[in-house]
Amino acid sequence: MTMIDTGIARQLDKLGRITLPIELRKSLGYAERETLHIYTEDNKIILEKASAPVDIFTGSKTDLIEYEGKMVSRQSIEALAKLAGLI
Repeated sequence: MTMIDTGIARQLDKLGRITLPIELRKSLGYAERETLHIYTEDNKIILEKASAPVDIFTGSKTDLIEYEGKMVSRQSIEALAKLAGLI
């Protein structure tokens, strides 16, 4: 991943929101009301088009199972079962 400095800075509003400038949305191909997946890495926030289902706990895109309308990976299910003392 190549990081490009856009020179754009925005303040968070009182609810913690920011607005992505239209030029940036257009250049990245983000449509109005586009669903974005939010990741964090070190002290960075990474936004990505939500094009495929992801694990609600880890963001993993592999080995997913749907439960109650949410996607969960087998790895998360195993971790939760261990935490609950079931395995």
